[in-house]
Amino acid sequence: MTTGSLMKNWRQPSVLPGFGLTLGYTLLYLTLIILVPLAALVWRSTGIGWGPFWALAFDQRTLLALRVSFGAALIAAAINVIFGVVVAWVLVRYQFPGRRLLDAIIDLPFALPTAVAGISLAALYAPKGWVGQIFAPLGIKIAFTPLGIVIALIFVGLPFVVRTVQPVMAELDRELEEAAATLGANRLQTLSMVVLPTLVPAILTGFALAFARAVGEYGSVIFIAGNVPYVSEIAPLLIVIRLEEFNYAGATSIACIMLIISFVMLLVINMLQMWSRRRYSNV
Repeated sequence: MTTGSLMKNWRQPSVLPGFGLTLGYTLLYLTLIILVPLAALVWRSTGIGWGPFWALAFDQRTLLALRVSFGAALIAAAINVIFGVVVAWVLVRYQFPGRRLLDAIIDLPFALPTAVAGISLAALYAPKGWVGQIFAPLGIKIAFTPLGIVIALIFVGLPFVVRTVQPVMAELDRELEEAAATLGANRLQTLSMVVLPTLVPAILTGFALAFARAVGEYGSVIFIAGNVPYVSEIAPLLIVIRLEEFNYAGATSIACIMLIISFVMLLVINMLQMWSRRRYSNV
């Protein structure tokens, strides 16, 4: 099979021309904006030699910072999936006073500066804050602990899940739910066998977006994390610390490790998305 025939098979039928031009522009844009900077990061981090690179990568402080960042991001993304689906369901399925205002509030973390969010959350969940003083007598400290990091990441990641699931949920055919009810399915069976399978690809997409945002979050976290080394120090903050120490090799090594872990996890999530689309499209 020739190259020309392969290109014809790849192209989707369209009235408008321009496949070659748009494909070339897309590849050029992605190369300059994404691939070149990432390649420079990998080259810079491995330029010191594999021995020093692995020594910096497996430093105890680095490993603990990575564990805090990725662990908190996973927990926050999982919580956002649960409550994000519930919020999207309420916004789509019910009409009530203040619905438009609630819908607008969901997008607030997109527009709010992360530093403002961090200061607000730190003041709210501090031991003497409105919420923190409720838990302080119980011996539960929220601000300046890993728990505070999770709360900050939930705050910034919730809109990604809601806005990803909401349009898919709005397009659900309610006649399928009614048909399931007429066939004897109860509400739980209808939800688990009719509604959720359709939403699985969108839920996985929202989870991936919320997780990716949480891993790289900096501004809203440093104010509530406490930034205690080996306890509540996130990887992005450790990168900044290494840069302030003029330890560029250490900073690029940590960044490269975050890049590798994030790429692998997002690749796995995308594979799950592809599988779920194939699996549930035939249901």
